[in-house]
Amino acid sequence: MDAELEQILDSIGPRLRALRRDRGLTLEALATTTGVSVSTLSRLESGSRRPTLDLLIPLARAHRIALDDLVAAPATGDPRVHLRPLRKGDGSILVPLTQYPGRVQVFKHVLAPRERKLVTHDGYEWLYVLAGELRLILGEHECTLRPGEAAEFDTRQPHWFGPANTSAVEILHLFGPRGDQAVVRTKPSANNPTPAATTPLPPAAS
Repeated sequence: MDAELEQILDSIGPRLRALRRDRGLTLEALATTTGVSVSTLSRLESGSRRPTLDLLIPLARAHRIALDDLVAAPATGDPRVHLRPLRKGDGSILVPLTQYPGRVQVFKHVLAPRERKLVTHDGYEWLYVLAGELRLILGEHECTLRPGEAAEFDTRQPHWFGPANTSAVEILHLFGPRGDQAVVRTKPSANNPTPAATTPLPPAAS
């Protein structure tokens, strides 16, 4: 076995342990989800058992990551994401800009006028308006965002967002399934006490 392959295999155990702890899972809970015994999972994480495909595939599924990410295989092939627009029944278009589940997901979203219906779910969202005007409702608060403005919020709050008028709005949409948050935070101003953090971003350097 060459040194590079040995290094890749040795790194899988610590990565499995970090993934499990990051998701707040016990060995017992992961064993129930994957069908892999607790003792085998423990030996994989400690490096005392070599990983095999029949063990790694259910673990990759449970953690919702790609198998090549789990083993940290060297990147090969075309790095471009092949865009597959998804058209919804209300006329909206969702374009996924990332390809691996389980991480922060990035979308280009063209929202058509739609019914205002507040929802809640686990996670954290960040919205940046590219074109048009976006109306954002968070509980009893609401605001309108225009091109160059952004908002971020915990999706456990009742929320809805969509066009502020009869025209479609185009946004860049980031969603963290485990409550991942943006690094840079701003606080609501005294004149706009909404929980969403909204601020125009500086123009790109020419």
